[in-house]
Amino acid sequence: MRRTRRSVLLTTTLIAGLLGGSSAQAEVATTTEASGGSPGAGWTGLSPCAQPELTAYLCGELTVRLDRGDRRSKTLDLPVLVAGNPQARRTMLMLTGGPGQPGPVLAPRVLRAFEGIKNDYRIVMLDQRGTGANALNCPELQSERGGSDLRVPSRAAVLACAATLGADREHYATTDSIADFEDLRRALKVDKWAVNGVSYGTYTAQRYAAAHRSRVSHLVLDSVVPVDAFRGELVETFGEHARVLRDVCAAPGRNCPGDPAADLASVLRQKPSLGPQMLEVITMMSYVDPVRFLYAPEALHAAAGGDDTRLRDLMALVDQITPAPATQYSQGIQAATLCLDLDFPWGGAQSAERSRARKADRAVRRLTPEQLWPFNAAAARSNGQMVMCENWPKVRDPEVHQLSLRGVNALLLHGERDLGTPLVWAREAHRDIPGSRLVVVPDGGHSLQVGDAATVRETVTDFLLR
Repeated sequence: MRRTRRSVLLTTTLIAGLLGGSSAQAEVATTTEASGGSPGAGWTGLSPCAQPELTAYLCGELTVRLDRGDRRSKTLDLPVLVAGNPQARRTMLMLTGGPGQPGPVLAPRVLRAFEGIKNDYRIVMLDQRGTGANALNCPELQSERGGSDLRVPSRAAVLACAATLGADREHYATTDSIADFEDLRRALKVDKWAVNGVSYGTYTAQRYAAAHRSRVSHLVLDSVVPVDAFRGELVETFGEHARVLRDVCAAPGRNCPGDPAADLASVLRQKPSLGPQMLEVITMMSYVDPVRFLYAPEALHAAAGGDDTRLRDLMALVDQITPAPATQYSQGIQAATLCLDLDFPWGGAQSAERSRARKADRAVRRLTPEQLWPFNAAAARSNGQMVMCENWPKVRDPEVHQLSLRGVNALLLHGERDLGTPLVWAREAHRDIPGSRLVVVPDGGHSLQVGDAATVRETVTDFLLR
């Protein structure tokens, strides 16, 4: 659900344009129980941030229990940052993506997207559990996947990560983060707030709004993940890759040498095992260069004709821009959360490990060529998310309540060429939120509020000030 060095920057900056600097008046820091919140929740209050790069803001720390059902459970300290106008009557919670991205460290680049509301809102960011300063760190898995959602990990790295987290890994579901957000709202003494999410942050934002509808005044969803998740095989996104590649080549002056979707299908007929890697590479191009996709169409056409030199160069480029440390994009929390939250052909996280491969194989065999095109069965069966969660040891499924968003005041923003969170997902979410507004930006990529589109920022400002 997001990433580069132009994209390692996007690994840190898919959300990163979302807050710049503004002056902040200090509050007296006090340690208190989060008013009316979960047992064990604590709040330091707000005071000027100590980090030199964050002196324009106020910082605090929310303490929550790892296991909310156990008063003896260890606690987690979640850094919180407040920007904008600290005395404003309105508050907006800004949720970053991943799962795995930090919050406060991105603040210097984020507020510039909200110049239009910085006098009217307190803008709040936090390190969600398992991210940022206290990121879950699984060295082998981090090394293998870096800032990628789709890189295929080794079974050994997945099992090593699960062993590192141990029994704690069942307490990193989105449900746990939603409870943390509600503790933060109570700690800040906010009756209602706007919630703004980017990429995976749209998923957590929707889940929070569904659980606490009366506490959400506005819901902004940028680069949308549908609230009822998606299939681990990712086949609903395959047609979007064909559409976007063809749109890129249909642009004035682009002059691609062939049909890039047909060329991709031809490459995978010749080398079926490349399916998962090509899914990652083409998706990454939508982060790096949504307007032209670098030289991807040309590389696909040459490879379809038997010369894979440029395609190998493209894959090497993705290898160069993918690395990222856990503090920037935690693969530990990505595994712990996605493998708890998502549905796969074998069921949920509590499914028997011995039957997962058989059920996955059977599900993929049932897919039609039309569903798979322009990719193949290998892309569906062995993409990074499928492999990671197939090997993730059995853990108790989280409890998920009714996910209705009826009555929520929602604005959805989506880039026409975003493949990290494809347009089909935004349209699905739009249907599921009656009365919502969907704004699709032609040629737009991932994380629109971060970009240079003034019209997007104006649209968000107008919505939030209503």
